[in-house]
Amino acid sequence: MKRREFIAGTAALLVPPSHLHAQTKPRRMGFLGVWTDEPARDPVHAAWLSGLREKGWIEGKNLLVEYRYAPDRLPALAAELVALIPDVLVAPGPQAAQALKSATSTIPIVFVAVADPLGLDIVPSLSRPSGNITGLATMVPDDFGAKRLEILRELVPSALKIALLVNPNNPMHRLNFGEFLSRTAQRLGVALLTVEATTAEELDVGFASAAAQHADAVLDLGDSLTFFQAPRIVALAAKHHLPTSYLFRRCADLGGLIVYGPDFADLYRRAAGYVDKILRGTKPADLPVEQPSKFDLVINLKTAKALGLTVPASLLIRADEVIE
Repeated sequence: MKRREFIAGTAALLVPPSHLHAQTKPRRMGFLGVWTDEPARDPVHAAWLSGLREKGWIEGKNLLVEYRYAPDRLPALAAELVALIPDVLVAPGPQAAQALKSATSTIPIVFVAVADPLGLDIVPSLSRPSGNITGLATMVPDDFGAKRLEILRELVPSALKIALLVNPNNPMHRLNFGEFLSRTAQRLGVALLTVEATTAEELDVGFASAAAQHADAVLDLGDSLTFFQAPRIVALAAKHHLPTSYLFRRCADLGGLIVYGPDFADLYRRAAGYVDKILRGTKPADLPVEQPSKFDLVINLKTAKALGLTVPASLLIRADEVIE
């Protein structure tokens, strides 16, 4: 090998990944969401962008992103994104994952925050997803929902009737929460009732219904609707004086009583790593579906006091954060 060629080749190996990205044609990503919010108010979106930047991908420079949002037009928007022939597609949540999987069997898809991709038949196996789709699940052992109910009852020991806030359009809510929660409720001596909401306006109706049925507390099963409408549901819980357990960390920051759930910011940051690997040539089938490794138990003492609740020491000791 000639000395000049050797030096040029060695120099190329020393160029940082982000620099290499900048010298090549920008890659294209399609992002199919159900709801949207201002990125500045969305710590999960900020974590997603941070994860991409850590891998050398800068939106608008070496990564061009096509965003599509609409809870009632997912199949059409999925087809629209596929027609653009992006290098990778991203699906936050089960509805988006199902829509994109139905729209293409060739373009790589990374899903995020799908509780049970096996139960929804999105992948045949967590360790061997096969096909063109993989990602990060929120699925944990079957007792996760039961544990949320137990924690809520521990915080509100007088609760004999608990309302489940569900979105009937969320396939995960239909799939398996009912069975596990019913078994735990029976063991705890708690009656469960269901209130439904598919839109922001229906959240008002749902909380009013829970209050009218004399619910002692509410368990928000959590999905894209309640994530982006967190200020609304926290305000509704306060209005109706209903102790409410949430899935998303941001709810506690907004005044929600208690949160127990996966660290979604961590999931989205890790999903950015999957996108990076696929853009570098790894096949989705070679990337096992990962599950959450971090969970948040956050208690808002100010809200507990406003509701007349005394937080037991057993919960305070286990909490990752106590907001005073």
